[in-house]
Amino acid sequence: MHLTSVLVIGATVIALLVLAVYVIAVRTPEGKLDHVGGMRLVLWLGAIFPTVVLTALLLWALPAMRPLPHQSGDLRIQVQGEQFWWRLRYEDGNGPGVISANEVRVPVGRTVVFDVTATDVVHSFWIPGLGGKMDMIPGRINRLVVKADKPGIFRGVCAEFCGLSHALMAFDVIAMEPSAFDAWLASARGVPARADGRGAELFSANGCGACHTVKGTPHTAMIGPDLTRLGERRSLAAGTLPPTLESTAAFIRNASRFKPGARMPAYSAMPIEDATEIARWLRSADGEAGR
Repeated sequence: MHLTSVLVIGATVIALLVLAVYVIAVRTPEGKLDHVGGMRLVLWLGAIFPTVVLTALLLWALPAMRPLPHQSGDLRIQVQGEQFWWRLRYEDGNGPGVISANEVRVPVGRTVVFDVTATDVVHSFWIPGLGGKMDMIPGRINRLVVKADKPGIFRGVCAEFCGLSHALMAFDVIAMEPSAFDAWLASARGVPARADGRGAELFSANGCGACHTVKGTPHTAMIGPDLTRLGERRSLAAGTLPPTLESTAAFIRNASRFKPGARMPAYSAMPIEDATEIARWLRSADGEAGR
């Protein structure tokens, strides 16, 4: 934020000087300013002064843009960009990794290392409120180090055109108090309570388990997003829809209607009642079944 403020102030000063030169040139009586004087003014205010100011800003900004230092024990979050969603894995060295999708949680005041890559095309991981852009390239791991200074919710997006639903590939970063984050991570390592029922039967019967993982069930596929804690997420389908029961059911029946190019097959023939039962079951692990 400090870097942004200084650069904005510098750009504003230059813009105001250019405006002042324009006003002087317009109001100067004809014949008062000759060609030599005009060229001298252009040279100093139009070339030399901006060059000096911009060079000074650049030299000041380069050290400020250095990556944050990090240590081997810092929280690491592996992020894979896929068309058109985000696969996440949390590693803090204190237990098994936690797999999630489309929503990031970080502790306030702690350094977080994002190891980012892609599985299909080039994506770009960008959280404007926390850090710069980092390209996600298939076959290569790039690193982005961030630290949240206060609790809040930061919007993240894919900043590299990656296909039809590029604009629908977003995520939230939830910065939590350290104690709350530790409690969440410990909870996420466990298996949430989830009752069997018609929704579970329909999930299996329609082949959903061939692509998705749901902890506590036989479904452990890794083709699509992990749906274990779907009900706690702030959005559905990587920021595309509100996290309601109705939206979830509609997305199950025809994902490409809401996210063009999505690889999830359509289940247009599935009765809406069946889709709603699946959605209710997926959301039931955290008491969200009625939403």
